[in-house]
Amino acid sequence: MFVKKTVVKKNEVKQKTFKGVLFDVLAIGEKSMVTKMNYAKGNLVTTHQHPHEQCGYVVSGQYRLKIESPENIDIVLNPGDSYAIPGKTPHSFEVITGGEVVDVFTPHREDYL
Repeated sequence: MFVKKTVVKKNEVKQKTFKGVLFDVLAIGEKSMVTKMNYAKGNLVTTHQHPHEQCGYVVSGQYRLKIESPENIDIVLNPGDSYAIPGKTPHSFEVITGGEVVDVFTPHREDYL
């Protein structure tokens, strides 16, 4: 069960950790959720997959994204870049330079709530 949060003020942000990465749980809608990942240089989100579609936008920092798909994507992301990862698709995220990335998940990531 989740609690819908249409508006989340900065002082209400819930902080959590996933694979050693600190992140903020932001707005939570009926079918999607927004998070802000706070990456530090050297963080590595090892290859994993989940049933959720994941779309992201790089606010700051530099990252290497690998997506195990028919295209076998291996690319460096910079501020202003964005991506979409289909659900159930193995992927990893290596932090080259720390910064912030906004991620949207559909449906909710229960382990993030």
